Amino acid sequence: MKAKTEVIARLRQSKDVSLPTVMENTRRYFDDAVELLQELIATPRVSRNESHAADVLFTRMAHWGLQPQREGNNIWAVSPHFNPASPTLLLNAHIDTVKPVATWTRDPFVPQIEGDRLYGLGSNDCGGGLVSLLQVFRMFADAVHSPQNSTPITQPNLIFLASCEEEVSGKDGIVRALPLLPAIDVAIVGEPTGMQPAVAEKGLMVIDGYADGVSGHAARNEGVNAIYEALDDLVWLRDYRFPKVSPFLGPTKLSVTVVEAGTQHNVVPDKLHFIIDVRTNELYQNEEVFDFLKKNMKKCRLEARSFRLHSSSIAQDHPLIQQCVGMGMVPFGSPTLSDQALMPFPSFKLGPGQSSRSHSADEFICLSEIKDAIQKYSILISETFS
Repeated sequence: MKAKTEVIARLRQSKDVSLPTVMENTRRYFDDAVELLQELIATPRVSRNESHAADVLFTRMAHWGLQPQREGNNIWAVSPHFNPASPTLLLNAHIDTVKPVATWTRDPFVPQIEGDRLYGLGSNDCGGGLVSLLQVFRMFADAVHSPQNSTPITQPNLIFLASCEEEVSGKDGIVRALPLLPAIDVAIVGEPTGMQPAVAEKGLMVIDGYADGVSGHAARNEGVNAIYEALDDLVWLRDYRFPKVSPFLGPTKLSVTVVEAGTQHNVVPDKLHFIIDVRTNELYQNEEVFDFLKKNMKKCRLEARSFRLHSSSIAQDHPLIQQCVGMGMVPFGSPTLSDQALMPFPSFKLGPGQSSRSHSADEFICLSEIKDAIQKYSILISETFS
């Protein structure tokens, strides 16, 4: 305990510290994390096409004796000392990526290490978090089989889950795997946050709006213009501000992002379609926001595509968050969506890399960020559950 306390004191002083001796052979776990990430980068895994990457991950986990299980392209393992009477922590990250953008100057599927950077599609989002969390899970699992370890680590219940289809919130992603897992109390999601805890995350709701008119010839005073029918409602949507403001996420935000109407210049349009992008904070449920918007439309009718992607948050006094703060981390709110939206239990994002690198050309993760993540995850879990 004294050694770990000294490490935490050093972490409070600097974000860039060498990997401490949380367990013996930590270097091996780091090397394995980088090697696995390189193999994953070389295996195209765009959402809904992750089967080969899932094969890679399953094979590696089986080789390490982690007894992986699989449902579709979701891969998970449960710690060997699992006790149903104890609290359970889920370690989650996704294996899928977006499609590479056209402005890549490198081959996105060829991992390249230059200095401290590992380039490749999905390296930052969220390959770094995926391989770091897996190695930490493995470290705790190995500690069960190595009681002579020079630095014993307190054992919580852990589940590691590599989920698929995160980038598209697909039906075969985490929602397919969660019902098959033991009951979960809290989750760490390995999205890139610069290893700072994102304690709240905005939800997402997409709404289709429709206005009806009557077609006619534009040269004559006839017909009902669907564009004019929608104008007042569109102005109201532009100007409305939700009163409840989150200290971490700010206000709930709505944006009209698509408007479609008309067929040609001389025909009065009889139909108008628009799309509203709604980003809810944790103070609103998607259903209540939709009902409110619907009641305030004068001429337009609204249809929500889904209510399932709710805002998520975790209490500031949760032991994991308190431990993060004690290690010098700074909680913040995240505007980007993740699998947290589909978790019916407390969760927060904490992972290596930076969100600004995600979905961008020449994406990379720093090797030092992976090393730092393995270090901090280990201490965070050990100290919280000690």
